Amino acid sequence: MKHLKVGDQAPDFTVNNEKGEAISMADFKGQKLAIYFYPKDMTPGCTNQACNLTENYAALQEEGIAIIGVSADDEARHQKFIDKYNIPFTLLADVDKKMINDYGVWGLKKFMGKEYDGIHRTTFLINEEGVITHIIEKPKTKAHAEEILEAFNEKN
Repeated sequence: MKHLKVGDQAPDFTVNNEKGEAISMADFKGQKLAIYFYPKDMTPGCTNQACNLTENYAALQEEGIAIIGVSADDEARHQKFIDKYNIPFTLLADVDKKMINDYGVWGLKKFMGKEYDGIHRTTFLINEEGVITHIIEKPKTKAHAEEILEAFNEKN
């Protein structure tokens, strides 16, 4: 598992979004970017997180922050999630887990006494030059937009 840190160049990526379009880091050059990794579409915590970001999307846009969500779900599942909750931002379908591994968010998890491999809910805030300025580990699913806004504003 990679351990990225603040000050590192964000790893490049090219991953399909919910529409099957290839999205890469270069598409966000010159923009602030929040990449949030989450375990699975349609689950309670992930739904709370996506809905919080959706409800606060205008405020994030006003600050010039682009949002992308990443999980190992496929394009069709992402599209259902977007349609069901009117999610206004892109979700990347990293089914081969290359981006997930490059960002170091795949690893051993524990839940109800069982151990398994999965995505650790983590958000990377990246500046206009592609440098990681903040890493939010275990974000608050119901207050994630506020965490992102606060962290970006702290760096300015």
